[in-house]
Amino acid sequence: MKHNGKPVTSLAAFAFFTAIACSSVSYGQTLQPQPGSPQAQNPGALDDPIRQLSLTPEQREQIRSIRQQTNVERAAINQRVGEANRALEAALDSDNPDEALVEQRMRDLAAAQALAMRMRISTEVKIRRVLTVEQRTILRSLRQQAREMRRERLDVRDQRQRRREERRNTLRNQRNGLGPLSPGGELQRRPRP
Repeated sequence: MKHNGKPVTSLAAFAFFTAIACSSVSYGQTLQPQPGSPQAQNPGALDDPIRQLSLTPEQREQIRSIRQQTNVERAAINQRVGEANRALEAALDSDNPDEALVEQRMRDLAAAQALAMRMRISTEVKIRRVLTVEQRTILRSLRQQAREMRRERLDVRDQRQRRREERRNTLRNQRNGLGPLSPGGELQRRPRP
């Protein structure tokens, strides 16, 4: 996996909530507040995923503390991922890449990425323990909306790509109007009688 030499940043608690729910506002897919809920009393809460969770000041402090506890380790892991990625790119960019060295660099990068994933998941589990049952339900809903939005964006991208390919194929067959092209791209000539 290529990261252009930039270290992969792990998912911070607030960035996690924001990234998950970024798409919840798009396309009008916001959660509808229940009458009498904090969201119904504060309509701006629907625009911000953090507000949708209605975190208490104590919860915010606990989440902030979790992030601070993992900052040093997260930075070290991100640095390791970046270094492993650069080492793999260097091995690939050599004039005569050594397959054994490339394999080793891929294993090193995969191990570093696995550490980053473990760290992200561990942080997420700690944060989820801070949330109430209702907040976890809202979080699941936000994550589902984010997945649906990603799926929709991929579908739109795939449809655009298919249309571009169809147009290219159509234009390729209409080069000079003399006749259709054969599958090999050559002009088909009709035999003279």
